[in-house]
Amino acid sequence: MTPASPSGSKADAGPGAVSLNGTGAPETAEEGPLIFLIAGEPSGDLLGARLMTALEELTGGKVRFAGVGGPGMAAHGLKTLFPISELAIMGIFETVPHLFSIYRRIKQTRAEILRQRPDALVTIDAPSFTLQVAKGLRGQGIPLIHYVAPQVWAWKAWRAKELAQYLDLLLVLLPFEPPYFEKYGLNTKFVGHPAVEGRAEGEEPASASNPSANSLAGRDERNRDFRERHGIAEQARLICVLPGSRKGEVSRLCEVFGEGLERMSREIPDLHAVVPTVANVADFVRAETGKWPVPATVIEGVDEKHDAFEACEAALAASGTIAVELAVAGLPTVIGYRVNPLTAWLASHILKIKFVSLPNLLLGRLVVPELLQHYMTPETIVSRLAPLMKEGAARQKQLGDFTEVVKLLTPHEERPSMVAARQILSQIEHTPATDR
Repeated sequence: MTPASPSGSKADAGPGAVSLNGTGAPETAEEGPLIFLIAGEPSGDLLGARLMTALEELTGGKVRFAGVGGPGMAAHGLKTLFPISELAIMGIFETVPHLFSIYRRIKQTRAEILRQRPDALVTIDAPSFTLQVAKGLRGQGIPLIHYVAPQVWAWKAWRAKELAQYLDLLLVLLPFEPPYFEKYGLNTKFVGHPAVEGRAEGEEPASASNPSANSLAGRDERNRDFRERHGIAEQARLICVLPGSRKGEVSRLCEVFGEGLERMSREIPDLHAVVPTVANVADFVRAETGKWPVPATVIEGVDEKHDAFEACEAALAASGTIAVELAVAGLPTVIGYRVNPLTAWLASHILKIKFVSLPNLLLGRLVVPELLQHYMTPETIVSRLAPLMKEGAARQKQLGDFTEVVKLLTPHEERPSMVAARQILSQIEHTPATDR
């Protein structure tokens, strides 16, 4: 792979556009397509990193990248135009104070794309930013590809028709999504959910391949190394707590999560929280969890997160993609979430869905308990979470439902990132050079 420097161009990418290929020989800037990627939050950065890996595999390393991303994408040579932490804002009213700076970044990103003239623009999730960038490039001869569809099935259904007016390809994660966009003529492909990909190619999700491994006894056999690595007592009962990847989420959820854990510790002695987090909020998470009345071990990194999933008995998590990751890991879960009260009021009037968690939406029934807004209290956390911390009907029912979820999210061909990469390269191949 050859990284393209943000200061370079397609014709003259500068010194940053030269790297080494698999043989150790230097690659020139003209070897392989230039793909401009934009991820707006940590989950998109992970998705982008896996996509970059797949693109490198399919092209034999003859591909160049530019754009906006986080540490995962940086590991593949991407020099981000600006930190993605500037875009990690959730909620309608929470976004208002940042509108000017977001608009400025949209203009800056469009200008950089037009200057570099990439072979394709791939925007990843974060539609309030990424799609505004793409929309402004309509008619510029650059293939516009979006990865992770806006949830038009939940609200703003009119967006499907609008996207069809400027996107060339839409890559979706959920099997029921293509018809929402195809009816307007937008080329839409289900590529599978990144959560089913695992940490390594060929790694099967535990809940799909071996549900019995998710028994408390099975998890106990696999978590000794994790405990030793983090100095956690052998007798400690581990619960995975995920308060979100944005500072606003963490600030709203940490206090009530901590109160719930305090009450849980009255029923479950030696309770110990394991808190996976991401770099942009890690210090804040450590400060907030340090106030909890139960011990908390804060960890960073994808591998550490998956090790935590295997070591813990159950999870308490913010709403989002993490709900699917926990289902794939076979870790019984309760979802809790709070947003600005004005955002919540507005959402209650415009959302068209019965559930907010994807496992529940996919199966059309309550698989994972959802504690939202004022329904999330220390008491409700304990009442929903405690039964999942012991062998019994509640735990087994959720694990069985998780197996169904994983099957629905798994593509038939190959791993999701590889399916997505093939679609992107095919789009580039079938776009006449004169149009680019």
